Parts: sequence; C-alpha cells; structure tokens
Amino acid sequence: MAVSTMTEMGEPQVGRPGDPCVMVIFGAGGDLTRRKLIPALYNLAASNLLSREFAVVGLAREQMSTDQFREKFNKDIKEFATGALSSDLTEWFTRRLYYMSGEFSDPKAYQQLAQLLQQVDKDHGTQGNYFYYMATSPIFFAPIVQQLGTAGLMTESKDVWRRVIVEKPFGRDLETAKTLNRQLMEVVKESQIYRIDHYLGKETVQNILAFRFANGIFEPIWNRRYIDHVQITVAETVGVENRGGYYEEAGTLRDMVPNHIFQLITLTAMEPPISFQADAVRDEQAKILHAIQPLSSEDVLTRAVRGQYGEGHDPAKRMVAYRSESSVNPDSSTETFVAMRLQIDNWRWADVPFYLRTGKRLPQRHTEVAIQFRRAPFILFRDTPVERLTPNLMVLHIQPEEGISLSFGAKVPGPIMRLGAVNMNFAYSDYFGTTSATGYERLLHDCMIGDATLFQRADMVEAGWSVVTPILDVWKALRPRNFPNYPAGTWGPREADELLERDGRHWRGNGAGPARSMSAAAHES
Repeated sequence: MAVSTMTEMGEPQVGRPGDPCVMVIFGAGGDLTRRKLIPALYNLAASNLLSREFAVVGLAREQMSTDQFREKFNKDIKEFATGALSSDLTEWFTRRLYYMSGEFSDPKAYQQLAQLLQQVDKDHGTQGNYFYYMATSPIFFAPIVQQLGTAGLMTESKDVWRRVIVEKPFGRDLETAKTLNRQLMEVVKESQIYRIDHYLGKETVQNILAFRFANGIFEPIWNRRYIDHVQITVAETVGVENRGGYYEEAGTLRDMVPNHIFQLITLTAMEPPISFQADAVRDEQAKILHAIQPLSSEDVLTRAVRGQYGEGHDPAKRMVAYRSESSVNPDSSTETFVAMRLQIDNWRWADVPFYLRTGKRLPQRHTEVAIQFRRAPFILFRDTPVERLTPNLMVLHIQPEEGISLSFGAKVPGPIMRLGAVNMNFAYSDYFGTTSATGYERLLHDCMIGDATLFQRADMVEAGWSVVTPILDVWKALRPRNFPNYPAGTWGPREADELLERDGRHWRGNGAGPARSMSAAAHES
C-alpha cells in the first residue's frame, strides 16, 4: 500500500521506501557509479524513497580507502547531481558509504566483503539484505556471482533477501546468453536476478502501459484494422567517443536492439496483462518476442540494413569517421547504424510492419515510437479541392523531451473545403513539472522492494537474441563492401530509406529530423 511522505523539498511523495539493505557496487570506481548510480540513490534519499537503514559498499580493483571514497563522492555529487543538494542529506549519505579494493576473481576478497557487510549490518541496521550491482565488464558477471555464492553471500532465508543487478549486454548472441543464464542460475534463482535496462527508467517508456490500458479511446484501435505501421527511432548525435574498444566488440545491433528497442516493441505491442504483477507483465512481453517473425538468411539481405559513419561535412563541427576514432580498427567492419523491418506473427499485428532504426552520429538526439494509422477513405472528398488525406500519427516521445503528440486533419476556416494539419502535444514538463532524475531511480527502488516488472527475465533475453543472432551470423559471413556508407550528421545509409520505400512508405521527418521537437510542433500548429 502506498504511503505519503515528505521529500527534502517539503513536497508530498507517494510510495513506500525501499527495504533496509546494502547496495554493493562491483566496479565502483567507474563512470557509471559516479554519473548515474550514486546521484540516483541521492535522489531517492531526497524523496524519502530510500530506507534510513541503508548503506553502499563499493568494490573495485583501485586502491582506495573508505575515507577517500567518501571524499570522491563529495566531489562527484557536486558535478553530477541532477538537483539541489542538501548539506544535511549529503552528510547523512556520506556516512553510509564504504569501500574495499579487491580482485573479482580472488576468494579472499569475498571473505573480506562478508566481514564488512556484517559490520555494516550492525552499524546501520540493514538486516542482512544485500543487492549487488554489476557495473563491470560482462566477462565478470558469472564469476562474481559464483564467488558470491561460494562465500554464502547469495543465500536467502525467510527474513533476508539477496539480489543481483546485471547491466547489459547480457550475452553476445543466443548461445552466450543461454550460457550466462545457466551459469547464474547454478548459484541463484531467477527471482534473484534483475537484468537492468536503463531505458525502462524513463517516464514515457513506463507510461506506454498506462497510456494504452488506462484510456478507453486508444486500446480499441490499437491493432491491424486501424494501424498501418509502427516506426521506432533511437537516434544519437554523438559518435563512439571513448568507447571505441567496447564498440568494436559489440556494434550497434548488439548494443541497442535486443534490449532497448525490443523493450519498446514489447510494451507497444503486448496484449493487456491480467495485472501489473511482474510476471503477468513479462509474460505478455515474452509472447511478443516469441511472435517476432525470424529472419532467414535471404530476409537479412532485404529486411536488415547496417551502416557505418564516415567523416562529417558540417564546417561548424569536425566529425571524424568511425574508423578514425580512438581504439577502432582503421579497416573496421563494425556497424554504427542499424535499420530493420520486423513482423509480429499474432492476431493483433498480422501484416503490420514494425520499422526500427538506431545509430550514432545522426542529425538529432531523439527516441520515439511513432504509430501511423491507416488513411481514411477518400470518397467524401473526391469532388472537393482536397487532393489527399494525411494519415493520423501518434508519437510517443521518449527523449530528450518526454511526451505524446497526435496529428490529425481539420478544416481550414473559409468557404472552400481545405484541410490543415493539427498537432496536439502533451509534454510531461508542462503538466507534471520537471523531475531531477538520472533514469536509474525507479529501477534501483524497484529492486529494493522486490518489484521485477521492469527487468527482463531469462526467457525474454533469449527470445530477443533468437531474433538478432541470424542477422549477426549473416553479417559476420558477408563483410560489408561499402563502409563507411553514410556521412556523420546524416540519417544513415540510402538502403535504410529504401527499406521503407519498397513498401510505399518513408521514415518520419527524414531530412528535417525523425521528429521535430514537441515545442516546434506546437509552434507550427
């Protein structure tokens, strides 16, 4: 049952605080910890959604004392906090930070960790509840959990819980994902594993379910009778920056599609769950992943497009080619752009194509799900000056501006029948104000209260990889001949446009951006 509390800012906050617990961060010396995890925990504390019986233990290879770790926090939080800082809250949080150095493969480190956790339990009343965050390279996920199991640090009892949060990428293909799942479940139960995708911390992503199932006007038309197609765009303006080494191993397909984009697809396409219980929601998401039509080797050649950015031509900003980035092979065949045409083989979505694209060095940073409805019959307007009817479009804007827009036609005032486009825009900031968030707050809080709704299950991960792996296999066998095939700062290779043009469609807003900003759309209307 939700309870009302007061935040540090004196505002009411609905929700219960997380359970008493300790968060152990493996890889605590990295950027993820200082930029996202610690600021997210601070925001939870400011909203009274963090238990007063809480502590953080950082563990990494770097030699550092607890005092030095606390000093680092006090410096980093000033740089990366998403809102105003309170000196009292900062002091409270600092006293709950601990650090120990150790090798992830050293059994002695886990014995020392067990001793430190016992002391933290005693000092802060955390009651033996621990969750472990893997802010490390994926090669350490299974070894760390196995070491925790050997040290007895994953053992649960009636009154004590233990959980592990695993960052993406969860495997490199179907076989490695299955292997990792098997290795983890040799030590822990599925209910203890929280596979995190920070995209699901975004308000608009979470709101897709509320939007669809809480409003009687949308769900009746959310099917093949009324929807022509769906476009999902996840565009980034940045290049690979200092992640060239990682990107050479992963590529855009592995990095974005099986997790971020498939999560957006499942929430957009799933059937109504019987409740908002975690497994009820995830059961319906899993059904969508299993229903995605697998691509044959021939399909990959016509329904999947890969690209790699070359040097940009913008005189105002130098944009080097991917192959010139740090730690990148000068002859690299790694893709930085992916576009695909997918079909969902179920009753609701039969013959409705789902187009997706994602890439680096595109003109705008924008993530959206665009639902294009079928065009209305033209019969009524054939003897009027109206030449064509524009199909209605609903867009779920996810970043950087969060909101929902709907476009439709209306008569232009005057004696002649003319139609004009009307845009209705809902922006979260206009109705609910802005919130100081990193995107991790909801996910960390959910783990603390045992709500796994927004986390992927093993079967979901494997179903996603079963769609992606055939594409990886074909692309590995056939080296691209034309890389780089799109200049930095453009909307990807020409083949991505042809993917839709063959169906008589086009990417939304190409040339002017996948979507104008909501404020621009409102101005135009």
